[in-house]
Amino acid sequence: MPIPLTLIAMAAPAAAAGASPPDDGDRVYRALKSLRTSFIRIGWVVILLSIAGYYLAEPVLRYLRDLTAVKLAAFGIPETFFTLVVLALAIGVFASSPYILYAVLAGIRPLFPAFSAGMMRGFWLASVVLFYAGVLFCVRLSLPYGVEFLLEFEGPYVEALISVEKFVSFCLVFVFGFGILFELPLAMILLGRIGAVPRATFARNRRWAILFITIVSAVITPTPDAFNLAMMAVPLYLLYEVGLLGMRLYGPAEKKS
Repeated sequence: MPIPLTLIAMAAPAAAAGASPPDDGDRVYRALKSLRTSFIRIGWVVILLSIAGYYLAEPVLRYLRDLTAVKLAAFGIPETFFTLVVLALAIGVFASSPYILYAVLAGIRPLFPAFSAGMMRGFWLASVVLFYAGVLFCVRLSLPYGVEFLLEFEGPYVEALISVEKFVSFCLVFVFGFGILFELPLAMILLGRIGAVPRATFARNRRWAILFITIVSAVITPTPDAFNLAMMAVPLYLLYEVGLLGMRLYGPAEKKS
């Protein structure tokens, strides 16, 4: 006997209503699938922008040389060419950073159902601003002063001939390193939002945070003097306080309901 269509139509909503919400395994699977798609798109965006960045690599290299006032030398026939290729790839990553951050946040969003679309957009905008602020801080302050301090160790019998490859690697490590370190407040807010580390833990361990920030600043700054150390440590501590304020405003989801 055929089943009436009205019974089928009535049973479908009931089945949908009785369906259980997705478990952690389903969320992880959807997040990994979304990240896979995002990484493929990120790869294509970086490649395309790197091709365009190759035409900017030489002006950027000239800018960094003039900024730091160093004398560059090539100690191999293909060294300059491969250095320009690496610099072009870095330019592609730098230019595509907003898309990279957006794609990563969109990919991991299924893991955090408490995050609304509006909050994720706010995280994306803040991450882009903080990344470029860290890069700007490094290029305008830390990098030129640090290199100038190191070059002061030249004596009457020593003249620094810096390899163009090592010079570019040195600059890229610090430029991207500062950009990533400036994401500290967002990392703190994310840890507090998902309940991994409560705000009270960060606030109670300020002294340890200051010690850790000082050690990190001493390791990543190119000079051992207190001035350049403070130029890195003070902004990082201010970002730490900004992170504490953000954790107060955007606490765990269960406390906001």
